[in-house]
Amino acid sequence: MESNFVDYVKILCRSGKGGRGSMHLRHVKYNPNGGPDGGDGGKGGSIILRGNHNYWTLLHLKYERHIFAEHGGNGGKDKCHGTDGKDVYIDVPCGTVVYNAETGKYVCDVTYDGQEVLLLKGGRGGLGNFQFRSATNQAPRYAQPGEPMQEMTIIMELKLLADVGLVGFPNAGKSTLVSSLSNARPKIANYPFTTMEPSLGIVGYRDNKSFVMADIPGIIEGASEGRGLGLRFLRHIERNSLLLFMVPGDTDNITHEYGILLNELRQFNPELLSKQRVLAVTKCDLLDEELMEMLKEQLEADFQAAGQEPVPVVFISAVTGLHLDELKDVLWRELNSESNKLQAIQADDRLVHRDKDMDTFAQELADEDADDDIEYVDVEDDDIFDIDELEDDFEQ
Repeated sequence: MESNFVDYVKILCRSGKGGRGSMHLRHVKYNPNGGPDGGDGGKGGSIILRGNHNYWTLLHLKYERHIFAEHGGNGGKDKCHGTDGKDVYIDVPCGTVVYNAETGKYVCDVTYDGQEVLLLKGGRGGLGNFQFRSATNQAPRYAQPGEPMQEMTIIMELKLLADVGLVGFPNAGKSTLVSSLSNARPKIANYPFTTMEPSLGIVGYRDNKSFVMADIPGIIEGASEGRGLGLRFLRHIERNSLLLFMVPGDTDNITHEYGILLNELRQFNPELLSKQRVLAVTKCDLLDEELMEMLKEQLEADFQAAGQEPVPVVFISAVTGLHLDELKDVLWRELNSESNKLQAIQADDRLVHRDKDMDTFAQELADEDADDDIEYVDVEDDDIFDIDELEDDFEQ
């Protein structure tokens, strides 16, 4: 079954060219020397991006391979102005970032509802010969052509806007936590990479307050180099205000796994390490209080020995609800801390104004093109075999 979550599209966009001005001399009865009356050409249509909070994926643009704006009309006689080409508005979900598909250069982003960003400007219409009349040039016999159109192949990437982003290895309990704290129902199963696409959940808090939590597919060592699913979905973490690292309590070395996750984020984007962090030790229904206290002291000692800044640590169990209220208190406190607000103001735009790494960008385009080139064929009834008959033949 094909997923409805689309966070990556490639589109050829082209603005409209301006209409040419008219070169016309007025000749009518009783006025043989009417002079120039050529009208101006109309301007070409522009391509404009517009934020729309009603969209949460780029699914509606998946099959829009080409988006062209109208050309401006040509000027006419009697000072008639050419018609202006209609602007084309592309509605995108908030958090959409646009890159040039040929160079990997950052182009623009759309971050809030109703925001309009001019992507490609339509060409201006040419002036008719009426505009060039003067006392010394009373019958100009020339006019301007319209400005040419602009063309660009763009890549649109959606980076989910969320307050808390979950970071962890496969089967760390991320989807279980989201389903326990919110009404979201991501797929949960006892095998790696159960989560194949990001999902959002709204976590209710005291006094009718809430915050948004984002669950992304699990990260494995080497995800920043393209292993697993990490490279494709790590970009969703860039928009999160706070990162919640999740490591199972039955892990041999919690500090070591936390360090691997930090290193993958550092390799993908070093600026991610400046975000506020919270460490949640999951599946603690298998541990007793004494063991959890020992692990907490060990983690504090490991952070101090490594010279790292200590992060808040919460021992939780999403299945039994152990310490989930405490986790929400810690997340709310960190989200609303002065340091987090100041960091969000200072680093809000820097994360998205980075050009693509061309070494990985070519592979991204190849992977997306390969997904789009999949052909679905109808299976004839004669091609369907019965597995029971096959087993009987094998036993004989």
